Amino acid sequence: MDVMDFEDVLAAYEPVMGLEVHVELNTVSKMFCGCSTAFGAEPNTQVCPICLGLPGSLPVINGKAVESAIRIGLALNCQIASWCRMARKNYFYPDMPKDYQISQYDEPIAFDGYLDVEVDGETFRVDVERAHMEEDTGKSLHVGGATGRIQGADYSLLDYNRAGVPLIEIVTRPITGAGEKAPQVARAYVAALREILRGLDVSDVRMEQGSLRCDANVSLMPRGAAVFGTRTETKNVNSLRSVEGAVRYEMCRQGAVLSEGGTVRQETRHWNEAEGFTTPGRSKETAEDYRYFPEPDLVPIAPDAAWVEELRATLPEPPAERLARVTKEWGFTDLEMRDVLGAGAIGVIDQTVAAGATPQAARKWWLGELVRRANEAGVELAEVGMTPAQVAELQRLVEGGTINDKLARQVIDGVLAGEGDPEQVVATRGLSVVSDEGALSAAVEAAIAANPGVADKVRAGKVQAAGALIGAVMKEMKGQADAARVRELVLEKLS
Repeated sequence: MDVMDFEDVLAAYEPVMGLEVHVELNTVSKMFCGCSTAFGAEPNTQVCPICLGLPGSLPVINGKAVESAIRIGLALNCQIASWCRMARKNYFYPDMPKDYQISQYDEPIAFDGYLDVEVDGETFRVDVERAHMEEDTGKSLHVGGATGRIQGADYSLLDYNRAGVPLIEIVTRPITGAGEKAPQVARAYVAALREILRGLDVSDVRMEQGSLRCDANVSLMPRGAAVFGTRTETKNVNSLRSVEGAVRYEMCRQGAVLSEGGTVRQETRHWNEAEGFTTPGRSKETAEDYRYFPEPDLVPIAPDAAWVEELRATLPEPPAERLARVTKEWGFTDLEMRDVLGAGAIGVIDQTVAAGATPQAARKWWLGELVRRANEAGVELAEVGMTPAQVAELQRLVEGGTINDKLARQVIDGVLAGEGDPEQVVATRGLSVVSDEGALSAAVEAAIAANPGVADKVRAGKVQAAGALIGAVMKEMKGQADAARVRELVLEKLS
């Protein structure tokens, strides 16, 4: 498909975004029944007449989900409704057995909020229009095709375990003025939102499992125009990198359509993670198409003002305050902190420091070895498979002389492979640094004997030549030696 150069798009158009983030809550039971919400169960084993929409079944709202919705709204600086109710959103999909979704329409539980995000030192305020409660749908599995989508599939299977899982949908107002930083602002907003939700402990926010997913609405407005362009909605984007990529691609695709005199269709689109482009979905319905009306089987929700204030007292430290605090405490340079923000590593570094590591050590491991592993696996840093407590334990082993940095990388391999915590991996793999002075001395003497020319250079005062001997000893010891002690022994024996 034709795309326009990003710089040419920006020269002619102003991007406008709207982000809809769906958050699966971590309640034990579903939104309107007692079925389990545990992820990964056998298909259709966590269902009942209510979440299957069988005739005669009646929903009862999950009080914990209401509490979580209020806390999310408060954390996003929203007003909390003193009275609201659920509504029926009518449409048919095979994975929605009732033919309607219980949601909220014109009376959300939280509204008129905002979230400030920072990109390259510039702060952008993203206005939150609403955060409302609803239930998730089931899941369609398309079998036989190459892409996992319905096109080309031989048949489809339906798993209703997810039907009825509590969802909070957080909807922004149109985001304008971001210009060239629009894709980064979208990513930063979802990243900041994920950190808030993780801090609230209302969701596991695992994007790769779909417990947090983003619908990215994008349109282009000609420079100087006052009317927004036609938008597309890229559905169910499930990684931060993909949020940024989908926004950028849609800007370039729509720019090409408009520059050639075409018209952008209002439609849903799907993000191709592997190839980095979007493909058409369906024509986008309007609110009227859903034929909303109040849910007759559920009573209205009227949160008590005193209860709301009690919940406000449970909120964690706001992201902006956390950033200011850790920047001061950690003593990082502006460049170091920019890298931390870019990697989305504030949370994991903060937790690693809390577990006993120094800020610089925590930064070294997360922004070095672990960010590389995350990129190779195509996952976010927090989902790489190693916890902040394990990183702090790894650093303690290094500082205590049990392992060195080279061996620590092998320990990381073991932790990511599921072999246990760092100390267990060291014991199982036999990775401790050799501290036997006799063994080290013998290895040094063997290296000197095998490299007489290098030894002569060191004796002549060319101390830098000792590096070759140190390398030979480290190779012989399979990296399980203290390089600093080896250097001392080499220089002692050749002095």
